[in-house]
Amino acid sequence: MIFVASLIGYVFQYVGLSEPNIVLVYILAVLLITWAASGYITGIAASVIATFTFNYFFTKPYFSFVEHNLSYIMTFVIMIITAFITTSLTSRMKNNAFEARQKEAEATALYSLNTRLTGASDINDMAQISASAVSLSFDCEAECLCFYKSDKYEKIRNRIENLETMCDEGDKFWDWPIYGNESPLGVIRIPSDKAREMDEDQKSLLQVMIESIALAMDRWQASQKQMEADAEIVQERYRTNLLRSISHDLRTPLSGIIGTSEMLLDMVDESDEKYPMIKGIYNEADWLHGLMENILSLTQLDDGRLTIEKELEAAEEIVGGAVSHISRRFPEYEIKVKVPEELLLVPMDAKLIQQVLMNLLDNAVKHTPKEKEISVSVTEDQKNNQAVFAVKDQGDGIKNEDVSILFKPFYTSREMSADAHRGTGLGLTICEAIVKAHGGQIEARNSTDGKGAEFTFTLPMEVKKREKNRYKYSDSGR
Repeated sequence: MIFVASLIGYVFQYVGLSEPNIVLVYILAVLLITWAASGYITGIAASVIATFTFNYFFTKPYFSFVEHNLSYIMTFVIMIITAFITTSLTSRMKNNAFEARQKEAEATALYSLNTRLTGASDINDMAQISASAVSLSFDCEAECLCFYKSDKYEKIRNRIENLETMCDEGDKFWDWPIYGNESPLGVIRIPSDKAREMDEDQKSLLQVMIESIALAMDRWQASQKQMEADAEIVQERYRTNLLRSISHDLRTPLSGIIGTSEMLLDMVDESDEKYPMIKGIYNEADWLHGLMENILSLTQLDDGRLTIEKELEAAEEIVGGAVSHISRRFPEYEIKVKVPEELLLVPMDAKLIQQVLMNLLDNAVKHTPKEKEISVSVTEDQKNNQAVFAVKDQGDGIKNEDVSILFKPFYTSREMSADAHRGTGLGLTICEAIVKAHGGQIEARNSTDGKGAEFTFTLPMEVKKREKNRYKYSDSGR
């Protein structure tokens, strides 16, 4: 380019143009060199060479770097300064243009990624889209490993959960974690040789892409959970309505069967061969009636419609009613009752608390051999101003692993006495709900003074103002 400028300078000199015109030609040459090359050094070198070339060919004495005219020396200085400024401006413009193109490419890649992620059908589709976008942006074979409902990458997941750096650097791959709001969602895997070549700008772009991927995956998972929750609510509503309908339809005929069989038992002598059959009818019908009551209570709990009507009731009468009912069904069991000598009045819904005691006694019968004793007691805890009810059996006790799930719906112990009757796993759940609705607590533990389990629940002795008439229990905490 300097050579071409020199030829043009000779042409200008031949046609009689002044030296400033030749100087402009050299400055233009420096500008073109700077534009074509990269960096400041090339431009500065071109500026110096152009100045000395102009001095050598176009100032007297010709073909010499000696210069005696002061005006030419100033011309040389101005040429170098002008060329340097031109070089700086040109290099800056090139850098700005390069950065603008780079940002445009990044914005295009992110826009394309987000658009495709928005239209993804499921999380596996998102993983494929993410891998494709990263591979295209960084010119490598990238992978996206997704943790959603998969144990395939459990080791990688455990490693990522304890990661303290930006990425997990392996021998073959570098794994960049995709973090969700609650837990890691997956990793972007890039070959290690390509990952080592990435500069800070590329790593920043990758982080932005990973954030977009994480946001899309989080949004999809949230929508899936909401859909599953909505479907579960609909199924639960259908189940509750069905149970309520069946229970209501069966209560009336069961009450008739119980009443008739009880009347027949009074009319037939125990030595009569019909007595065991009538007794069996009575026990089975009574068991079904109790099951219906539990199912109705369960549906009310699920709907948040369990209404507590508290009145001062004699604790011994409630206990006596529950014991009498269980003794009629299981006369072969001995139930020991212990109540205070003085009358103990407790604010409660008598029907519901009696249901709690019957469920606990029924549970004790399941786990106690016939020759063993079952006990039920009531005491007053004056320090905490509450009544304490306890039911003890002499079965095998409670396994440690079962303690935390005893009161969950449909829980039934697999280890019962050989002659134990069947259970549905609803009784203890309903007991817990009724007691909590009264403002009390219920717990289960193994007996400290012998073999077996002990269920204890408390009821407050005072009725708060808002509880005097009605108390509506909402089962939101279950």
